Amino acid sequence: MADHHHPHPSRADDPEPTTHHQVMGLALRELLIEKGIYTADDERARIEMLEAASPANGARIVARAWTDPAFKARLLTDPNPAIEALGLDPFNAIHVVENTETVHNVIVCTLCSCYPRQLLGPQPAWYKARAYRARVVREPRQVLAEFGTHVPDDVVVRVHDSTAELRYMVLPRRPAGTEGWDEAALAALVTRDSLIGVTVPTMP
Repeated sequence: MADHHHPHPSRADDPEPTTHHQVMGLALRELLIEKGIYTADDERARIEMLEAASPANGARIVARAWTDPAFKARLLTDPNPAIEALGLDPFNAIHVVENTETVHNVIVCTLCSCYPRQLLGPQPAWYKARAYRARVVREPRQVLAEFGTHVPDDVVVRVHDSTAELRYMVLPRRPAGTEGWDEAALAALVTRDSLIGVTVPTMP
């Protein structure tokens, strides 16, 4: 075999130095597992749940509420148990707000980006942006119009500010002409943005 004299590129397994806070976090994790507060399997299951989270979870909840009046009543009065009954874990306390003929709801987190990730999937970049967080509180109709949602003047717009302790999800209005549709077809109409309240479900 011919000798190799030219260098080959190499990359360290972990090129970034571990920060003080990362070391502290790892130490805390190991201590909690050692003390039996939770197990490594618990941690893995939680990570897998977060990675699997998507707006399809929220859409499933909405479709059930559109077709099951008893479930809808529970969802609006005591949402966490209602959501858990569908086999979903909201993780945080959830408050579900319903859009009606007279009220349109929209969600924001003015302090950071608190958001029901388990039900809606990862936050969109604009939800975390300072411009959205500041403007939707001051001028919600204009912000909604920029998303293509024009709310009539006789409809009240309510802005709900999520926190670390309480997250919100919008129950949008069911589109006309969907009578007799099954839950799967209805869920396909529900988007992440309609669960936040910046858009509304529409017929394809």
